[in-house]
Amino acid sequence: MGQKIGFIGLGAMGLPLAKNLQRKGFDVNAYDIDPARADEIVALGGRKAHSIAEASKGAAIVITCLPATPHVEAVVLSPDGVLAHIDAGALLLEMSTIDANGTDRVAKACAAKGIGFVDSPIGRLVLHAERGESLFMVGATDANFALVEPLLHAMGRDIYRCGGEGMGSRMKLVNNFLLLTIAQVSAEAVALGTKLGLDIDTILKVTGGTTAQNGQLHTLMVNKVLKGDTVPGFTIDLAFKDMTLAMTAAAENRIGLPVGASAHAVYGGARADADYARKDYSALLDWACERAGIKAPRTA
Repeated sequence: MGQKIGFIGLGAMGLPLAKNLQRKGFDVNAYDIDPARADEIVALGGRKAHSIAEASKGAAIVITCLPATPHVEAVVLSPDGVLAHIDAGALLLEMSTIDANGTDRVAKACAAKGIGFVDSPIGRLVLHAERGESLFMVGATDANFALVEPLLHAMGRDIYRCGGEGMGSRMKLVNNFLLLTIAQVSAEAVALGTKLGLDIDTILKVTGGTTAQNGQLHTLMVNKVLKGDTVPGFTIDLAFKDMTLAMTAAAENRIGLPVGASAHAVYGGARADADYARKDYSALLDWACERAGIKAPRTA
């Protein structure tokens, strides 16, 4: 049996990461607010925890992969949270995309209890996580990085050291601000091209052959909305959350982000529609086309 890992949060991204760990020989004890999600871990030989406490006790490393800052702070810092039950000398690997100040608060709480801490948000899409091709942005001391590196290699492919504790979260904020802004501009560009009478294959071929090529249009949208698939890998609601994190950080640091502010407003408008809020963020294309009064394009 491999190293014991507690894994808390089996959402669209967390579940494939946990499955990769179990397949690579780690002993995963998984917990999610929806107990049925852990069944896939059990099917691979892992275990299902029935509480945060059960997932935390006995684990050398506890991983959290949760939707937002309040969830992380509740799971880690509450009286019945991870820090109340984690073994002395263990380590918390926090993989959520959250406010950098929240990461700092969790890191400080871990330090006060003598628990190691690493922040390692995840890059790329759910389809990459399922194939073991995720990218990780890591904030850690050298000693703690050495402890989590084998797990990161088991879960994904590319690992980038971004600095000390908290710098992984800060890099993820910048990364998602950029990709989410590009996604919105890409949606508008395709809507414009469609309105002008261009077919989607032409748009994809030409933009894919110039420096207009980008992952949001040519990977995300090609694999999701342009196939008619808006089942969420990453919802518009969560995308709005991440854009808000970037805008808040900019405000705190007196940096103007005028283009980002416009994109943030679009995400806010889309998530106000309950149907769009729950769709994959590639559905920004459908949102843009709907407002342009045209039928959203689909590839063959």
